[in-house]
Amino acid sequence: MELRQLRYFATVAEELHFGRAAERLHIVQPAVSQQVRRLERELGVELLERTTRSVSLTEAGQRFLPHARAVLAAADRAVDSVREFRPSGALVRLGTSEGLGDRLEALLRAFAQLAPSASLELVHAPTTQRLQRVRDGSLDATIVRGSWPASGLDFTPLWTDEVWVALPDSHPLAASDVVSFASLAPLPLRLSSPERNRPLADLVLSCCREAGFEPVLGKEFTTAQDTLGTLGFGRPHWTVFYRAHAKLLPVPGVVFRPLRDPSPRMPAYLATPADRRLTPELVALIEAARAVEAG
Repeated sequence: MELRQLRYFATVAEELHFGRAAERLHIVQPAVSQQVRRLERELGVELLERTTRSVSLTEAGQRFLPHARAVLAAADRAVDSVREFRPSGALVRLGTSEGLGDRLEALLRAFAQLAPSASLELVHAPTTQRLQRVRDGSLDATIVRGSWPASGLDFTPLWTDEVWVALPDSHPLAASDVVSFASLAPLPLRLSSPERNRPLADLVLSCCREAGFEPVLGKEFTTAQDTLGTLGFGRPHWTVFYRAHAKLLPVPGVVFRPLRDPSPRMPAYLATPADRRLTPELVALIEAARAVEAG
């Protein structure tokens, strides 16, 4: 039995709604449902009665709730008792990735306003490495795009990113303000491998199939510099970039355009350790990200 399971259950019991509970907890709704189910399995009873329209406490849930609240209150008192020893200029070790673009700059500005005494240490590494470092405690949190294995982690929604196409500026499609997926079917696609970036690969391939074609895969996407450097040479091909990144990449011979039919978007999350409460600095970071998204 974990503290987070008790906290999730108690919040659902107060809200009687999984969606509102997830909003209060700053995590995605499936994580709340999953952990409450695990708690019920450990206890061997159902704590909540769920229908398509409502959530209510069972008799076992009513009996268990005050005990859960007592345990949580004791844990909170323990944390509060040592919080006075926390350094005033707390350091947040945040994992980042290539392609955050102007979102990262805006996030840092907003965070500095919300938590002026805190400082951020930015750590760049592949996504799988950053997630493992959050699990082992060498990072406090990391920003990730898309869904990744969730063992030992909580994922708090931050924003969604548009995915744009990058094309040679000499190609006829470059004259369009918006490019349809179907019009890209004749061109080879340079895409990150699923091993390197499965969420993006899955998103782009599913959009191609929705548009009615299976893309011809060209060379694998390596780095932004190398891929864009060769995009305008030889046989025309295409790749994708997040809009926030593309806006900072004026590359001779290359244009970036929004996509339609469908218009792909990728959710971004803050991954944090599931067994630890969010610190005030991480809460400020989440609020800063959402303020940036709201404009």
